[in-house]
Amino acid sequence: MTPRRTSLPLRTAAIPAAMALTTALAFLPTTATALGRDGHAAAATAADGPSLSYVVNTRPGQDPSRIRKAIVQAGGTVVVSYDRIGVIVVHSANPDFAKSVRKVRGVASAGNTRTAPLPAQSTDDIDTPKLLSDKERQAVAAKAKAGQDPLEPLQWDLPAIKADKAHEKSLGSRNVTVGVIDTGVDDTHPDLAPNFDRKASVNCVTGKPDTTDGAWRPTAEESPHGTHVAGEIAAAKNGIGVTGVAPGVKVSGIKVSTTAGFFYTEAVVCGFIWAAEHGVDVTNNSYYTDPWYFNCTTDPDQKALVDAVRRASSYAERKGVVNVAAAGNENYDLTSDTITDPSSPNDTTPGDREVDPSVCLDIPTQLPGVVTVASTGAKNLKSSFSNYGLGVIDIAAPGGDSTIYQKPQPPATSGLIYNTLPGGRYGYMAGTSMASPHVAGVAALVKSTHPHASPAMVKALLKAEADDLACPTPYDIDGDGTVDAVCEGGKRYNGFYGAGLADALDAVEK
Repeated sequence: MTPRRTSLPLRTAAIPAAMALTTALAFLPTTATALGRDGHAAAATAADGPSLSYVVNTRPGQDPSRIRKAIVQAGGTVVVSYDRIGVIVVHSANPDFAKSVRKVRGVASAGNTRTAPLPAQSTDDIDTPKLLSDKERQAVAAKAKAGQDPLEPLQWDLPAIKADKAHEKSLGSRNVTVGVIDTGVDDTHPDLAPNFDRKASVNCVTGKPDTTDGAWRPTAEESPHGTHVAGEIAAAKNGIGVTGVAPGVKVSGIKVSTTAGFFYTEAVVCGFIWAAEHGVDVTNNSYYTDPWYFNCTTDPDQKALVDAVRRASSYAERKGVVNVAAAGNENYDLTSDTITDPSSPNDTTPGDREVDPSVCLDIPTQLPGVVTVASTGAKNLKSSFSNYGLGVIDIAAPGGDSTIYQKPQPPATSGLIYNTLPGGRYGYMAGTSMASPHVAGVAALVKSTHPHASPAMVKALLKAEADDLACPTPYDIDGDGTVDAVCEGGKRYNGFYGAGLADALDAVEK
């Protein structure tokens, strides 16, 4: 997947036993991707380069058929055209395709969505999530209290946001669907099957919706990330395994990552459009859009990617969707003057580059309207890996941390997040990828309580109902005497936790 890793950010934010993924993975101590301005081609364009994927963004009020004709003249093949937001997905082997199309009247921006030829080259994948033996699971089940699912004692994250108390009042509404824009969801899992929304599920990897039955599932070779995220949101309270934050709502799989684990722009755009038009109320986005961790709007190619995803996410919000995203796992201050990005482009050869995060954006995390989620551990402290930044972080939720830093109360034994994996399995992962679905689940409970609430109202309630968390002074998570991150702001709103820790109980009561 494109989970986020520190060395080579794969973008889904999940940390299997020893690493934190999402916007890139943070490792924990081991106990824990020549037209004229009139729009006409001067001559046929040669296709003498590798085939790449592009997005072409049109200006409002343009005739898309004219621009599609110009795209063909420039050596491009239209894959799909999302005319309602003015984004066209194109394949072309013309190395000057983007430069040519940018000159076409009515084109706002155009850029290649990857640096590797189609299909993308593979990268190293993440470690396998930590599993429990049958004997260990049986021992946990023996400790389950009345009303708990058998493996719920391992889920310290539920009481951390009062989800266990919320479930006594409401499990959420069947009329609410959360779309998991991710690596795919195994809807055959016994904890997911009861709540799976097939009509709202799709494979968007090529940028064009594939509604073939089961196309939303991950293969055996692909990351379990999306299935874990789906369980955190809506694993059924059915006496089988674990429990989700909103176990009465529906969940859909919107698969956007390639087999090699890349989340490319065309797929992400397709995912948001699909959610907007298929009854999805909330989306969870625990990834960054490959191949650039930060997309610099000063670069014409990267600017086009920002434009395309921004248009798609904004379209979804206008259609009533609340978009929730993970903040990332590199312990970056997203409000700093500069950040060293060592991981981009991650589908060919990454190298260090200095970026200004005010103009070089992590998408969709830093897009307008998106609820950006930081991660906390079992002690309600910012996770050692979680990105932060005053004015960037909206809210916080459990994403796990090393037990060296934050150890949960018994009977839970791991500081990571335990939930569903493909093939009917369960395992531990961690990262802001795991924090974001907790907020998506709470948003689904808010929507269940207030079925007619607009996205703006749901977001306002999420923040108003969050529990205040003050800045730790100082934040020295490893206890070595050195400050590991600086938190700015007050108790009610700050750079580590935004408006505070998500509160599921208030979501069903207020």
